[in-house]
Amino acid sequence: MTTAWVAGLPLIAGAVVLARVVTRRGRAGLYILAAIGAVLMIGAVVLLVAALTAGPAGAAVAVGTAKAAAAAPGTSSTAALLGAAIAVAGSTIGAGIAVAYAGAAALAAMSERSELFGRAMVIVGLAEGIAIYGLIIGILLIGKA
Repeated sequence: MTTAWVAGLPLIAGAVVLARVVTRRGRAGLYILAAIGAVLMIGAVVLLVAALTAGPAGAAVAVGTAKAAAAAPGTSSTAALLGAAIAVAGSTIGAGIAVAYAGAAALAAMSERSELFGRAMVIVGLAEGIAIYGLIIGILLIGKA
């Protein structure tokens, strides 16, 4: 497992250097970088679907055997854990974006009128609640795994 990451480090470093070179071209470079990202995302989704729909590797499992009964719960727990990861990651990314905009607006409003501190913190707190909701869903899904 760790050898895959070590082998992938030069690829990651090359991608960072390529991104730096491409972004120096201005707007056209950003379009190229976005297209590369879209292609990589589509490839990752295709690989994820192939991995989730594939059967056990190298084993011919006959229907009705003990191996088939043992393989069924693993698929369910994998889906629950994947769902928990997506819920937590999506909610924290969304909360980070919401807090960035709400926090900037709150600071701007407080610089004009300092008595808006309480109201501004409530708005920022509501944005942080998004991450908590995702964490709760993740905990519930892990409990089902």
